[in-house]
Amino acid sequence: MPEPPARAAAATPRALSGLLPFVRPYRGRVALAGVFLVLAAASTLAFPVALKLLIDRGLVAADPGERLLALREHFVLLFGVAAALGAFSAARFYMVSWLGERITADLRNAVYAHVLRQSPEFFESTKTGEVLSRLTTDTTLVQTVVGSSLSMGLRNVVMGIGALLALIVTNPVVMTQVLGILVLVVLPSIYFGRRVRKLSRASQDRVADSSAIAAEVLSEIPVVQGFVQEAREAERFDRSTEAAFDTARRRSRVRALLVAFMITATFGALLWGLYQGTQAVINGQISAGHLGQTVVFVIIFVGAVAVLSEVWGDLLRAAGATERLMELLDAQSPVQDPPQPKPLPPVRGGSAVRFEGVTFHYPSRPRQPALADFSLDVRPGETVALVGPSGAGKSTVFQLLLRFYDVHAGRVLVDGVPVQDAALAALRERIAIVPQDSTVFSTSALENIRYGRPGASDDEVVAAAKAAFAHDFLLALPEGYQTYLGERGVRLSGGQRQRIAIARAMLKNPPLLLLDEATSALDAESERMVQRALEAAMADRTTLVIAHRLATVLKADRIVVMDGGRIVDSGTHDELVAREGLYARLAAMQFDLQPAATAVD
Repeated sequence: MPEPPARAAAATPRALSGLLPFVRPYRGRVALAGVFLVLAAASTLAFPVALKLLIDRGLVAADPGERLLALREHFVLLFGVAAALGAFSAARFYMVSWLGERITADLRNAVYAHVLRQSPEFFESTKTGEVLSRLTTDTTLVQTVVGSSLSMGLRNVVMGIGALLALIVTNPVVMTQVLGILVLVVLPSIYFGRRVRKLSRASQDRVADSSAIAAEVLSEIPVVQGFVQEAREAERFDRSTEAAFDTARRRSRVRALLVAFMITATFGALLWGLYQGTQAVINGQISAGHLGQTVVFVIIFVGAVAVLSEVWGDLLRAAGATERLMELLDAQSPVQDPPQPKPLPPVRGGSAVRFEGVTFHYPSRPRQPALADFSLDVRPGETVALVGPSGAGKSTVFQLLLRFYDVHAGRVLVDGVPVQDAALAALRERIAIVPQDSTVFSTSALENIRYGRPGASDDEVVAAAKAAFAHDFLLALPEGYQTYLGERGVRLSGGQRQRIAIARAMLKNPPLLLLDEATSALDAESERMVQRALEAAMADRTTLVIAHRLATVLKADRIVVMDGGRIVDSGTHDELVAREGLYARLAAMQFDLQPAATAVD
């Protein structure tokens, strides 16, 4: 079983290398953004040089006429530098913003598609809310870095290095002293940076915990309200958000200390450099324009260092988010297509199903077998009902047929091909399931039924709805088949949702039909209509039924009684009742409890 995604103590910027496969397809745009970035940085660095010329040639010149001409010329030069800076900065901003949006969208799509391919085993150890948090919160952090912070950081690196080199060339003695001060600045910032990394990852984990709680509770809101647990669930969510706030507060405090230290220390270095520069002007060693140029270069350098300290914090948070997203992308489902899938043979009149000595236990319950030495042979076109108490392993039979899990011993075969040797898509195309808890998506009724066969025409959808006795109530909806059914089909009754699920399975028209208590949510009148539809659906195909209704059992060719993951009896209804075994006891209990419904478990 795959381990749940690990929560590392701290992420490093190296984790951002996981984004390279998503950046690579756009390397041309990345290069273009880099060109605009360098040009914008060069324009910024050109400003101090233009300022020096303005001061030395425009303000210090002796002749007033020459001074006026020089001032005009140099102000035009300064405006040209500003215009170039504006144009290049705008181009850089657009390119990096486009890259941020595009790469984040690709990353979000890749993670979502990968999660969709995971087996149910993955969701036994990973909360849906945590996955949603990674798809939203974490990808937003990545977008911030790729679309803004990273570009800003690179721009300031270029400007900082350029300003530093210019200062070293023009004032080597002063810059040697300033660099010595900055080295002392870097050492404490490394310690603070590590603390920020750890707290950033912890903060993201706490937010994911809150999302997981909210997703779980909101998906089951009728149960929460039915048991009057709104206050308790609100309190539980409040505790989770408070934990997230506390972690974020500690992260912000450490980061604030880091920012305060960096700004104070770098401005201390700036003032020291200015002091040395003013002494040089007084002593006649440099001109006033040279000092102005030096001041601007130092401001650019210090500003770059201050911005980089902010960007570094964003990089650390994004590194943690990237690491969490890469954990999802690295998760491998234990159920994979075989390297060379065997084709399933064409069938007419239903598929053949065979279980040979199957033993299986769910990953979350490794010591409790769901099926033990289970063998079952279902002929093409046969209808077999599976009955037994809860936990007998009936639903597990369906899970293994669909290959949501792989068996630990034995084999499961469909049409003579072991399911592990067949392509997953080909296997599941051959099967349709009507679950007990019918799923209705938040779209129209037409599209909900068409989900069974996306290429079906409207007429085929309507025909399937009529066969499932759903046509009349769908026409009665405000917009007919185009009516939006709401999230999880909240606008429909349980029986109506069930009939849509049956219509969906009929539209798919597979050779193997799985009915998991398909009439459990229907009233007596609807059950009679749907039962006739199911009887028509069972014709010319193999059907496995998890039966709770006696009507379904009576129509079955064979009834298989299960208990404790094993087959304990098999036969027709009359044969099983005559043996007075488990089936007879279950039938007798339901006759006593529900004589009108005549049900059996």
